This record gives sequence, structure tokens and C-alpha cells, in this order.
Amino acid sequence: MKTGQRKRQSWRLALVLSGMMSLPAFAQSPPGIPRVVAPGVQAELVSEIFMNTEGPLGVPDGSLYFSDTVASRTYHMDASGKFTIERENTNRSNGIAVMRDGTMLWAEGDGPRITKKNPNGGYMNVTPGFRLFQPNDLIVDAKGGIYFTDPGPRPVVPGLKVYVYYIPPGAKQPITIDDSVPRPNGITISPDGLTLYVDNTVGTSVYRYDIQADGTVKNKRAFAQLHDIKAGEEGFGDGMGMDRDGRLYVTTLTGIQVFDPQGKYLGTIKVPRQPSNVAFAGPDKKTLYITARQGLYRINMLSQGPDRPGK
Repeated sequence: MKTGQRKRQSWRLALVLSGMMSLPAFAQSPPGIPRVVAPGVQAELVSEIFMNTEGPLGVPDGSLYFSDTVASRTYHMDASGKFTIERENTNRSNGIAVMRDGTMLWAEGDGPRITKKNPNGGYMNVTPGFRLFQPNDLIVDAKGGIYFTDPGPRPVVPGLKVYVYYIPPGAKQPITIDDSVPRPNGITISPDGLTLYVDNTVGTSVYRYDIQADGTVKNKRAFAQLHDIKAGEEGFGDGMGMDRDGRLYVTTLTGIQVFDPQGKYLGTIKVPRQPSNVAFAGPDKKTLYITARQGLYRINMLSQGPDRPGK
């Protein structure tokens, strides 16, 4: 091997080890997950111009919204891949959701509040006078009720109760549906609207609940355990999404862990940076977008997003 070739290879290896360059696809050879992602297909970088990406939301026209929590901005990416700023000064909003009529909602961490966009401009606080810690993630049910998590300060304060809430349609105050998860974070609903899922950042459990007619829940139980997390290590269960067949996608310390509707672990989709949340988007809802630190990534899927706006 010539000296120049050795220098180029050493330079490339240094970039790989520093995290500035990915190994070529043939060296990584992702194994795939049956009916979820084909062998050899891996996450690709869309852009890394951001400060801290979070809260992706796919909408019916195939485009994508997502948060930059540090910059306090909401971005919109249209079908051509063009980025525009949807909202400035979001109070470090994280999760974004959309009502059936297209009204957008934000979980404002520094509000702290849940807000919605007014048709005539401006933003309305939908949790006025209600004490919240730092709302994180949210999703809207078919009736227009809003589920959201409020995980509290970090590190976890021993003995401090933190909450999962529900705002019934038309209500002015949230109601508590669970105060027993140490740090609730990601939240989503099954495609049939009958089951609520919540994960725990500091543990390794994902929980599910039976949704009642009034939006309250019962029968909390462990749905799945995160895989490949060392004893005593936090799993960093963060944002979640579902496909139309009821498989659950959980962003974790190790990547995006995928579980079938019964909670069986199917595999992990690796991402160059630790992921924070996911959402299906694109015209056929077969592209999974991934927020991960400064980057926005995407991966072509065999699975397909649910028949609803959101995750």
C-alpha cells in the first residue's frame, strides 16, 4: 500500500472513531427486522444544523414538524425536503401534536404549559392556572382529548410525584391518570385507540393502560422491557411511535427498540446519535423520521405509519 493511501485510510479511521464520519454501509450490514425494515437499510442523515431535535410529528400531507428545544423553534420540512420555521420562541417546546381539525399543540417545557395555535393567530394556553413541572410529550385521541407527560426535574427528586395527565375534550383542567411512573416520558396510543403506552426514562419498563370511554385509564401493567441495558444503567426510554399494525418503536440508549403488539422484542434500529423520538411521515407513511441530538435522520421502512396525524 502506498504512503498516500495509508494516510487517507488513517484519516478516515480517525473520523470514524471521533464520531464525525460513519463507517460505510457494507461494514455495518444492519440485519433488518422482518416486516419492519429490510436487511442492509440504515438510518441516513437529513440535516445536522440544529441544536437539539425533538418531538417529530408527521401530518397527512406527508410533511414533518419537529422541535429544536434549545433554539425554542418548531421547524417544518415539506415533501421536497425544504426547511422553514413554523414557530419561534416556543418556550423550549418538546412534543408537538395536532387535533383532527389541524390545530397544532405544543408541550412547552419552559411555559410550563400546553398551548394550541389560534386560527386568528397567536397561541392559547390550554392549561391556565394549572401547576406543571416541564411538559414533555403529548398525543391527541380520536375524541380530541389530550394525553401528556410531565416528568419533573432531572435528576429525579426522591419522593416527588410526577404525572401523566389527560385533558378531556372541552375541559379547562387536566386530570391525573397516573402518578406512579418515576419519570414518564414518551406517550402514544394504539391504532384502535384502546391502549395507552408510557415509558420511563430512568428505568427499563414500558407500560400500557386500558383506555376507558371517558379517557381515563385502568389496568396498568408492564408491556415490555428494554433490551441490552446493563444492570444499574438507565435505559433512556424517550419518545415513542406506533405503526398501523400495532408495533411499538421506543427510542432508547441503544437505538430504536421495536416491539410487537404483545410486547415481544423484535430488534433495534441503530442510529449514529442517541435518538430522542420518532414519527412516520412521507406520502405513504413509510419513512421513519428520527430526532437525535443535533441531527434529523430518516430510514425507509417496510412498515407503515398509522391512519392518523401524529406518531
